[in-house]
Amino acid sequence: MDKKYIENLIEKGEGQDLEFKSKFTNDIGNGVCAFANTNDGTILVGVDNKGAIAGVSKKVEEQIANIIDSCDPPVRAAIETGIVNEKNILVVKVKKSGQVHSWKGKVYVRVGSTNRPLSMQEILELGQKLGKIRFDEQVCENASLKEIDWDKVKWFKSAYRTITGKEILTENKKLLKNIGCIKEQKISNAGILLFGKKPDKFIPSNQITIVRYPGNSVSDKYLDMKEFYGNLFDLIDKADDYIKEHIQIASRLVLGQIPREEIPQYPLFAVRELIVNAVAHRDYFTHGSRIIIKMFNDRIEYHSPGGFPSDITPENIIDRQYSRNSILVKVLNKIKYIEAIGDGIDRVFDSIKKHPLKPKLPLFRELGNSVIVTLYSADMSKMMEKELRIELNKRQKNALEYIRKEGRITRKKYEDINNVSKRTSTRDLSDLMKKKIIKKVGKGPSSYYILLKEVT
Repeated sequence: MDKKYIENLIEKGEGQDLEFKSKFTNDIGNGVCAFANTNDGTILVGVDNKGAIAGVSKKVEEQIANIIDSCDPPVRAAIETGIVNEKNILVVKVKKSGQVHSWKGKVYVRVGSTNRPLSMQEILELGQKLGKIRFDEQVCENASLKEIDWDKVKWFKSAYRTITGKEILTENKKLLKNIGCIKEQKISNAGILLFGKKPDKFIPSNQITIVRYPGNSVSDKYLDMKEFYGNLFDLIDKADDYIKEHIQIASRLVLGQIPREEIPQYPLFAVRELIVNAVAHRDYFTHGSRIIIKMFNDRIEYHSPGGFPSDITPENIIDRQYSRNSILVKVLNKIKYIEAIGDGIDRVFDSIKKHPLKPKLPLFRELGNSVIVTLYSADMSKMMEKELRIELNKRQKNALEYIRKEGRITRKKYEDINNVSKRTSTRDLSDLMKKKIIKKVGKGPSSYYILLKEVT
């Protein structure tokens, strides 16, 4: 080991990824396990906590190797020897693991320059984060077979036959056992989530809330709020249908093509895939949390309970594959609610890059105990500027800009912003409806108008 490398480490001082030990002691096992459970780290044996060189004998290397092997399970580490001031220094390099490691019955994590033992609850949380304890594999307490919607099981078989051309001949109960929805003659959490009559009876957080705001920020006023409940297949379909009903769709004439080409505000694959991603990969252990989807004029935000799984970051999310709920993912994949496992996010990015109006790529971030994915709107005004084929007067253009900003317009507001009579506003609004640009919602004085499709 290069002397200069060791001296640079000593100068750096102890911290999150570096620990000093003046001599061999059994508590080196604490540090080895702490780094394996938390992050890559290095232990310098033969250096005291003030950075002074103490040195150790060569036989210490074998003792440390025994400690590494004695961790439960054994830790991945390498031991190298260096000489500083004519004294032996052992450099123990520990790699972060995807398992939970303990030393002498205790689990440690690295916090700053210390190794801290975890409580039982923290050990469970670490196991959940690393995917060693999976929510969907656990038995759903107090749930019995009578909670299963057997019609949904038949629907699943039918959907599988339609998609694959193959028949599932297995009896319904055995099928659920084969796919992990029945465990030890009891219903698993996966079984309740996928095929339960009322999953929220046992898993209250199994719901999706969608809120539509009139502008580009959260406010105490919103256009609409919907709560969706049910099995995961229904949750996905209901949320997908609702979002697609409330986004703008532009259409344009294409040379040599009779039908007009429709261009949605967001790639439709991305809209659905991010719902599926939130449902399939959320942390169901997080109680009191639900999936929240916020729709703004310029973006959609998907809020999913639970932070990123171990080793997943916003930077590597396209390249890394991880299933927090492996049973849910496999079952959803069987009827193509999830395409090729692990390719979903990559295809989201691809669908955005292929969008004719080139919206910004999505943003993935972790905030507290949630993952937030932001899907950005295409600039639909580009279609207006470049492809406008329907003649509109200045008043109608003013109204469309108002609707884009506020989400809706009333006849009275049309009169106010254009300084026109009731007769003129009624005529203009009727013309916009005939051109299938806006639609009327409600009747009488409380009625208003919203965009039906973006104009081209």
